[in-house]
Amino acid sequence: MMGRLGNFLFHYRNMLFPVFYALLFLPSALLADDGQRMLIAGFAVALFGQSVRMLTIGLAYIIRGGKNRQVYAEELVTTGVFAHCRNPLYVGNVLMIAGLGIMSNSVFFIFVLIPLFVFFYQAIIRAEENFLENKFGHPYREYMRKVNRWIPSFAGRSQTLQGMTFKWKRVWIREYTTTFIWTSAALWLIARYTANRSGIGTVTEILPQLLTGQAVLLALYLFVRYMKKTKRWKAD
Repeated sequence: MMGRLGNFLFHYRNMLFPVFYALLFLPSALLADDGQRMLIAGFAVALFGQSVRMLTIGLAYIIRGGKNRQVYAEELVTTGVFAHCRNPLYVGNVLMIAGLGIMSNSVFFIFVLIPLFVFFYQAIIRAEENFLENKFGHPYREYMRKVNRWIPSFAGRSQTLQGMTFKWKRVWIREYTTTFIWTSAALWLIARYTANRSGIGTVTEILPQLLTGQAVLLALYLFVRYMKKTKRWKAD
């Protein structure tokens, strides 16, 4: 059951983040009175999630995105951060959405939508595990036995880093869209908080500052996209 649901969600997984980002702005009871602290704490959590993804991609290349929107893998990757957690990219995703949920200070998002997001990714992981076990057999079962699905193990981290090269260009090329989307969502959450705190109620009064910030993020996004499309930057 979980595997079938996971295959369905994997097919449409690129829509998960935009949908959940839109739900950040649903009216809800506030979790805490101190919205500023929630913004700071949430941004820190989201940034940590982004860092996990960057570290994973920078140390070990993995073909992401499946094939024809189906679960797919050419080889079993067990190096880099994958030696300590089987799904570090998904851990990063959960941390980013959790961080944005904290920033939103929304009871509904934190206690309903974040658990739903985790459930969706658990289903996707189960579908991927079924595929990988069928394709790689015993080596993958041994990998599953030694490495946790979600909770990273930090044992042997120094050995992992020895002899590995962190590739910044690969990170930029693989992560520029993800980074642009979540930082844009964070920017709008900050703008909403600023408007509410000042008594404006809407972002209209601070629209010039908001649009300036969004323009900076868009410029960075377009720059990296240009460097990628023109092959001035290559992943490897």
